[in-house]
Amino acid sequence: MDGDITAKQDESFDYWLTKFDSASNLMWQKTYGGTSNDRGNSIIQTADNGYVILGNSQSNDGDISTNAGSSDFWVSKLTNSGDLVWEQSYGFAGSDDGNAIIQTNDGGYLLVGVLDVSASGGLGNSKINSGKSSSHAGGDYWAIKLNASGTKEWSRFYGGSFTDIPFDVMQTSDNGYLIVGSSDSNDVDITNNIGTYDFWVIKISETGTLVWEKSFGGSEIDESRAIVQTNDGNYVIIGDTRSDTIDVSSNKGAADFWLIKMTPNGDLIWERTIGGSSFDAGRSIAITQDGGFVIVGSSRSADGDVPDNNGQNDAFMIKVDTNANIVWQKTIGGSEIDLFEAVTELNNGTIVAVGESNSADNDIIENKGFTDALIYTIKDN
Repeated sequence: MDGDITAKQDESFDYWLTKFDSASNLMWQKTYGGTSNDRGNSIIQTADNGYVILGNSQSNDGDISTNAGSSDFWVSKLTNSGDLVWEQSYGFAGSDDGNAIIQTNDGGYLLVGVLDVSASGGLGNSKINSGKSSSHAGGDYWAIKLNASGTKEWSRFYGGSFTDIPFDVMQTSDNGYLIVGSSDSNDVDITNNIGTYDFWVIKISETGTLVWEKSFGGSEIDESRAIVQTNDGNYVIIGDTRSDTIDVSSNKGAADFWLIKMTPNGDLIWERTIGGSSFDAGRSIAITQDGGFVIVGSSRSADGDVPDNNGQNDAFMIKVDTNANIVWQKTIGGSEIDLFEAVTELNNGTIVAVGESNSADNDIIENKGFTDALIYTIKDN
């Protein structure tokens, strides 16, 4: 409620949107939400140069018109200057969290997140529910298709009897969708669980019908976070792995960044692990202008592929070529916990990564209190 944050009415969490110019100067900032906790997870710029934000909300007042339970998907459409145009909530009695949103080829939107199956009143995967939510624990992938005005067109669930959490989505050339996340189920829609949590990738049609699904991983925990399409028409997925078996050829210690490249049909082309002897977690990936990739996340390592560590978790950025060979890497942080959550490359070749920081030393010039938003820019050269 102070510092860079203005016009906030209470100490509960709100969506917070900041707009910067090309020189990284703050142009404006706005908060959105109600009197309970509301957390934004994904933002896109829309075809009309406005924005859409997706996350989860526990409020039913302020900017939020309804709430069905603990937390709901909350999507808000904004103008280019950040004014609220429309908002919608989707959820049931439990914790239903929206994680990613895209604008679709028809001008609408696809939302993906996790459905709390145990509190959904019998919804979730009907193949095992038979109308009884008690037969299905954990969460399902939940995809919701909206039209351009925010009206729901269809809603589908995908998963098994344990916990399945989607983190990213993209539309394919046939107007279907690829959804990536993690799953520790081994039944219903999941036909080949490899071990505990796997990268779980599903292809759905334009209307939400499951076309195919694939699991990638080893015998330990493997969680995918983001997907991009490559210049050759294939796909690269980033996440992290604790495995060194089956699909995972090596592990450098604890958890590593794990990159996989697959065909449009879900066949594995190659995989790479990047990291050191401690915990390294990949969170976001972007294609660079030379066809390579920039990847961000966090690292506790100071060896292997990680050049140094300033203390606790550092934000970690790495550039790789088209075959995932390392070009350069950077750690950014101080003595406390610092991490990146998202990355993109601008038209001028500048890479922008965003995350959070608890530090006020080493690479972090100042800290305005507890956890701050962290923005880092670097020229790709």
